[in-house]
Amino acid sequence: MNDKTVIVTGANSGVGLATTVELARQGATVIMACRSPERGERALQEALARSRSKKIELMLCDLGSLDSIRAFASAFQAAHSRLDVLVNNAGVVSLSRQTTRDGFESQLGTNHLGHFLLTLLLLEPLKAAPQGRVVNVSSDAHKVGSIRWEDPHFERGGYTVWRGYGQSKLANILFTKGLTYRLRGTRVTANCLHPGAVATQLGVDRKTGFGSLVMRALKPFFLTPEQGAESSVYLATSDEVTGVSGEYYYRRKPAPVTQRAQDREAIDRLWFWSEKQVGQSYPAESGRT
Repeated sequence: MNDKTVIVTGANSGVGLATTVELARQGATVIMACRSPERGERALQEALARSRSKKIELMLCDLGSLDSIRAFASAFQAAHSRLDVLVNNAGVVSLSRQTTRDGFESQLGTNHLGHFLLTLLLLEPLKAAPQGRVVNVSSDAHKVGSIRWEDPHFERGGYTVWRGYGQSKLANILFTKGLTYRLRGTRVTANCLHPGAVATQLGVDRKTGFGSLVMRALKPFFLTPEQGAESSVYLATSDEVTGVSGEYYYRRKPAPVTQRAQDREAIDRLWFWSEKQVGQSYPAESGRT
C-alpha cells in the first residue's frame, strides 16, 4: 500500500479506526474523514500511535450534511490528485426517527445518501489511480430491509430502528451494484461487505448513554473492531480482488445477498432517486447503462 491514498469515513472509532490503523501499518496514506473535530483529533493521535505511521491525516466530513460532503471533496481534491481507495464505512443507528441537516431520515441519509454523494464527487481522483477501489460497508441487516419507495424517509410514520437500518444497508448494496454497472470500462471497482457483529458504540446514544449497558453485556459475544475490519482491509488491499466488482463479502469471501439486493429495477430506481435527493448526477461523459 506504499504510495497509495485511502479515505476512511467514520474513522474515529470502531471498525473505521481499526481499518485506518491497519491500512496505515501497510504503508498507505490514510485520510480519516470524521464529523467531530474533538473525537477525530483523539482518534488521529490513537491511530498514529498504534500504527507507528506518520502518514495519517484528519479531515472533517459530516455525512449527514450535503454541504459538508461537498466541502470535504473539494478540499481533498485540492490536496490530492488521486484516490486509490474510498472506504465508505461511517454509519449511524437511530433508535428513534431523526433527520439529517438536509431533512433526510438519518440512517438512509447518512449511511446511504451521504456516501452516494461523496463517491460521485470523488470519481475523478478514483479514476486517476492505477486501480481505484470503492469499498462500501453494508450489513447482513440488509436481509430484513426493504426500500420504502412511497415513504423512504418515514415521514408518514411506521419508523422502527430495524426498518430504517435495514433499508439503509440494503441501499448500500443496491448502490454498489449500480455503481459497478456505471464503472464498466474503467479501472475502478466497487464492492461491499458485512463486517460481522462487532462490539462498537453504534446504537449507543452519545448524549444519554442509552444502550451502553446492553453493549457491555453482549461484548463477549461480538467480534472485535479489528476482526470486523478484516474484509474492508482485504477489499482495499488484496491483489486477489483486482478487477472484481459488484460483490458482497463476509470474512474475505463472496457471500450471498437477498433477491431484493440484486433486483436490477430496484438498483436503477434507487440510483436515479438518490441523484435527485443529493442534487448530483453521474458524470455524463462516463455514460449510463
